[in-house]
Amino acid sequence: MAEWLKRGAAADLRADLDRKVRDVVEALLADIQDRGDAAVRELSVKFDGWDRDSYRLTNVEIQHCLDQLTGQDLKDIEFAQAQVRNFAQIQRASMHDVEVETLPGVILGHRNIPVNAAGCYVPGGKYPLLASAHMSVITAKVAGVPRVITCAPPFRGVPAAAIVAAQHLAGADEIYTLGGIQAIGAMALGTESIAPVDMLVGPGNAYVAEAKRQLFGRVGIDLFAGPTETLVIADEVGCDGELAATDLLGQAEHGPDSPAILLTTSRKLAEETVREVERLLAILPTADYARVAWETYGEIILADDDAEMVRIADKIASEHVQVMTRDPDYFLENMRNYGALFLGARTNVSFGDKVIGTNHTLPTKKAARYTGGLWVGKFLKTCTYQKVTTDDASALIGEYCSRLCALEGFAGHGEQANVRVRRHGGRDVPYATGATPSDRTRVDA
Repeated sequence: MAEWLKRGAAADLRADLDRKVRDVVEALLADIQDRGDAAVRELSVKFDGWDRDSYRLTNVEIQHCLDQLTGQDLKDIEFAQAQVRNFAQIQRASMHDVEVETLPGVILGHRNIPVNAAGCYVPGGKYPLLASAHMSVITAKVAGVPRVITCAPPFRGVPAAAIVAAQHLAGADEIYTLGGIQAIGAMALGTESIAPVDMLVGPGNAYVAEAKRQLFGRVGIDLFAGPTETLVIADEVGCDGELAATDLLGQAEHGPDSPAILLTTSRKLAEETVREVERLLAILPTADYARVAWETYGEIILADDDAEMVRIADKIASEHVQVMTRDPDYFLENMRNYGALFLGARTNVSFGDKVIGTNHTLPTKKAARYTGGLWVGKFLKTCTYQKVTTDDASALIGEYCSRLCALEGFAGHGEQANVRVRRHGGRDVPYATGATPSDRTRVDA
């Protein structure tokens, strides 16, 4: 039976924090809905100390950001984007429109149609997370979205040059320097200067995630996301304390509310990891965030065997799951609830976050139980159609439909079927609606 050597914050504490965020977001979105650009400007000044005539960057400003980066910087961005684009294109190629004759004269099909406009949020308040531009903009463009706009907050009082470069090179059609709730609200609701989008994507802090949640239905979203989560599954064969601690803290540095969990069958590895965590926190430049996250939300779970680790991991349903065991493929074959798997000690979550090609926008807060992460398919609507090409087929389907409608008491639905039976089948079926038949609807048997 599993033993918790270290537990994270209680669920009621997390729920209380969620309620406070929810109330703030609800009020601010209502203000943006009512006052548009004026509300967005006030929030930008209040939260980011950022004001300008237009929050959309001009071509000259975009070029200025590109000019601030070295040639190697640009090559590195282009390399990462090539990996993301390549995998997105492979995903898109796996999705096919279909059309099939299911019965003689009955043709059914579907088409994969991109949304008309997508808004991509790129976090950048604490760190300029340019990778989020690759993950969202490129994926949308590969899907065929005609209009892709981006928002990212200013970084240290100016547009973050690396983020702007990544947005531009990824193919963004409009680039705005806006952050937080005001960015999400402006993209989803629209203002006098920003046309609304049909879908919102991209990670963010708790306020950004809650704004997306509240706007879901008004627009589509990629997924419900919260603070970054990482789960390291390890044993003594596949991992050591330094690797486990490094990979836990490497994600805990996202922020003070980022859960980091070690799940292991080895008490020795657990104890080594605790010592290594303390050693690394003494030298890690981002220890201010990572220490709070580890102390508040960090957990260490000791399990009996691999099967129990699978059961616990599926219950946790973590965003990132790094597997460093004697047989990582066992977890690939048996786990069902995760945002993304990172198999073996040679890879890690940072590879996925930044460059390897899979998408880093992933489900959190147990949403991995019912959804995967952002991918090309999120920007596509799979829309069905039908054609009936013969009189016999129309009459056949109509007879079944008529009887089934009668079982439900839907007279109008039934008459939709009956009129086809009368016209195409030559059978004088009863008029379900009680309406007086016209000459045209009578067909001699």
